[in-house]
Amino acid sequence: MFSPAHRKQLLQLARESLVWGIEKGCAKPIQLKYFPEELQQQAACFVTLHENGQLRGCIGSLQAQRPLVEDVSQNAFAAGFRDPRFAPLQASELDRLSLSISVLSPAQEMSFVSEQDLIRQLQPGEDGLILQEGYHRSTFLPSVWQQLPQPQEFLQHLKLKAGLSRDDWSDNIRIFRYHTESFD
Repeated sequence: MFSPAHRKQLLQLARESLVWGIEKGCAKPIQLKYFPEELQQQAACFVTLHENGQLRGCIGSLQAQRPLVEDVSQNAFAAGFRDPRFAPLQASELDRLSLSISVLSPAQEMSFVSEQDLIRQLQPGEDGLILQEGYHRSTFLPSVWQQLPQPQEFLQHLKLKAGLSRDDWSDNIRIFRYHTESFD
């Protein structure tokens, strides 16, 4: 659990990285020594941008590979300037943006014997999922349950996001579950 001060610091860093991106064309560089030890630990996160309540960008990491503050800076920049669904962020949009950060727990592979068994195990509102089948891969953060509250529908849309059909099912599908600590 992050303290309110740490949450505020991470959100400020994400916003600073967006401003840095507009001014310099890259993510804000991080000097770890200026951050508390808790924020220097390796962790994976997603940074989500909304403009006037509408999604404006969302990019993240599924596995911890660098210090959290670096992950926040890099993913904030990527959400603003590299999300292929949106044009790069413009300076005029900054004042209308709201940001949220979701820090992921390590993903755990789930065991199930069928699609229905998997659906029974899902915890709406709590589980983030990673779906893999061959080179198809997708994830939904736990916040997606707000738009897709039914487990079967959640899974169907996760398959569509991965480039599969909503009814696709095979013994090669792997599902990983994770949780997030999210704040805005």
